Formats: sequence, structure tokens, C-alpha cells
Amino acid sequence: MSNSPSCRFCSKPLKHILLDLGASPLANSYLTPGDLNRMEPFYPLRVYVCQHCMLVQLQEFQSPAKIFSDYAYFSSYSSSWLAHAKRYAEKTIERFALNNKSQIVEIASNDGYLLQYFAEAGIPVQGVEPAANIAKVAIEKGIPSRIGFFGIEMADNLVAEGVSADLLIGNNVYAHVPDIHSFTAGLKRLLKPGGVITLEFPHLLRLMEENQFDTIYHEHFSYFSLLAVREIFLHHDLEIFDVEQLPTHGGSLRVFGKHRGSDAHQISDNVSKLVNLETSHRLDQLDFYSDFDKKVHMVKCDLLDFLIRAKRAGKIVVGYGAPAKGNTLLNYCGVGCELLPFTVDRSSQKQGTFLPGTRIPIRTPEAIEQTRPDYVLILPWNLKDEIATQMSVVRTWGGQFVVAIPSLRVY
Repeated sequence: MSNSPSCRFCSKPLKHILLDLGASPLANSYLTPGDLNRMEPFYPLRVYVCQHCMLVQLQEFQSPAKIFSDYAYFSSYSSSWLAHAKRYAEKTIERFALNNKSQIVEIASNDGYLLQYFAEAGIPVQGVEPAANIAKVAIEKGIPSRIGFFGIEMADNLVAEGVSADLLIGNNVYAHVPDIHSFTAGLKRLLKPGGVITLEFPHLLRLMEENQFDTIYHEHFSYFSLLAVREIFLHHDLEIFDVEQLPTHGGSLRVFGKHRGSDAHQISDNVSKLVNLETSHRLDQLDFYSDFDKKVHMVKCDLLDFLIRAKRAGKIVVGYGAPAKGNTLLNYCGVGCELLPFTVDRSSQKQGTFLPGTRIPIRTPEAIEQTRPDYVLILPWNLKDEIATQMSVVRTWGGQFVVAIPSLRVY
């Protein structure tokens, strides 16, 4: 691996380190019992900001094929995410007058969590999903799913087969793309002349303002502002005509794109308003990116202080959830089984396995009621309200919930 990485958008040398989280395993590389006596690969988790185009990014240490071909994240396990998907489907069907003559394509379609709502409305759908184990679940639901990575080659193949998109969707996939040029060129190629692209991704401004450093892991190659995505789109002859700010994943953007110069969709004032917001916060200036590491260091200190004090006082702290973001947090903070004896997860794919790096066991949610811990550390803090409601039984024995991001909170 080169000691002088270059920007994946503008190809200029990357010289400014935004944050160094040390070395960490791949965040979704959960361990089976048979893996526990084997070596785990760890990779630098170092975040750069390009001083030329201001794209925040990681180096590529593992290929997408290694990370995503067999994946542990199933979107349908979150009821709040399903509700978010259903609202999106209903809203876009109405806004863009989609019907049985329209074609919808979703990239990184996962287990059909979103396309199922369009299919129920009688609209033709096509999924593209690199993880064969997850695509199989979608296919079993009746959602046509092409297994493979999206880029210009995949787009060309789909177009050659007669598939082009009236609505082209990418939810939480843009950050996962190391070859951002091939991916964006593929969007351009697959989109019908009057079609619409929607991409959702965590908003860099919110990530930095709210200390959401645990959303940084090796499969997230880039971290986006609207300013950065607008420039990438323009480079590929696409333009953003609307943008929405969403509460998902701690604060996300949903951008609406079209072919550059197309008069099919008027450009909303929302675009200039958010551009002005980002420039007023100086996201286009290198000095905005200084001192973020100091805020992150305090999160580590506060979490370790809480866990050590609880341990000394004879209290039991267990985890809820086994998300990738939790693995970044726990590995960076050096938290092991001595401070967090286990975590639980609703996903049967994760139950009975171990968190990468820390090797904390993952159990079923029933283990919490059996153990009756004093504190439950919610690792997917973006779902904290949903989880606290689901696990309200914790309060019956006086237990409390804890989140570490954006700062330590016990409630």
C-alpha cells in the first residue's frame, strides 16, 4: 500500500489527516467460535481530507469483493428503517407519478426491504446487490435481484438488456464505493432522459458536529457533504435538483439528481440553502477539519471512565446491538469482555458469533432479561429510542440505558 495515498475524486495527493483511530479489523467481519484461535487482520483506520476538493475519505485496504460478497447486515431487522423505506416509496410514487409503466432500480438493494413497497404498488423493480447471501433473501421475496457490484460495466449490461431507470435509488451505498467515478458514470448511463436519481448518505456536517466518528470504518470509503457530491455529479454531467435533510443514521442527506441541463425537474431552493449552510460552517475550508480528533479523544475517555467505574462498583454493563459502528467504537476504546461481557442482537445471522477485534460474544436479546444488568450500552445509538422501547423491560429492575455518542449519556 502506498504511503502517499491520492484522492479518489480529484487524484491529488492526500496530505491532511483528519482523524487516526489506530488499527481495526473490518467492522462486519464477525467471528465464529472456530475463528477464535486464528489471527485477525487489522488495518489502519485513518481518515484524510483532500485539501483540494475537500472530500473526506479512507484509503482502500480491502476490496469491496472481500467486504461485501458475504455480508452480515440485513436492513429488514430494523422496524424504524422499514418505516422509513415505506414512507420514501409512498412519497416518490406520488411526487414522480410512478406507475406500472415505470422502472425502478435500486443499487445495494439488500434483502428487498425497500423495493418490496414499490412491487406491492405494481411498479416494476430491479435490485442490484453484491452480497449473494442477502440477494437470495430478496429473490425469495419475489424481488428480482442482480448479484454483483454496480459500476459502468453493470450499467452497460443492464441497458443492453433493456433496463433503464425512471427512478434510480442508492440508500447508504455511495459511501461504500471506492471507485466513485465508475459508480457515478454508471448512474448516468442507467438513468432515463427524464429520470431521477436519489442517494441517501450520512451528512458529513452532522458526523463532525455530533462526534459520530463510530460511523467511520473500512467499508465506508468516503464521507460526504453536499458540496462534495455536487462536484462529483457535475463532473459526470449530472446535477442535483433537490435535497432533504433526514434524521436517519444520526443525520443524513437525500439528494435528487438528474441529467445536467434536463428541464424535467426544477432546481429547488433547498439546494442553495444547504450549500449556504455548509459554506457558512466552512466545510469548503481546511480549517473546519481541525480539532475533530480532540473531541473524539474525549468520547473515549468518558466511555472508559464510565465502564471502569461501573466495574469497580460491582455493576453489570452489557451491550445492545452488534452494528459496524459499535465495532469501531469498542476497538478504538479498547473495550473487551472484562468491561462488556456480551452484547445482543436481533439478527439470527449474528447470534452465536463474536465481535471482530474485541471478541465480545453476541447473544439473543433474551439474554438481557436473564442477566438483569444495571446498564445496557446501546451501540446503534441512531436507533436508541426504538431499542429503549423494545427493551422497556430493563427499567422494571431499575436498569438504565447508556449511549456514548455524541457524548456519554445515562438515562
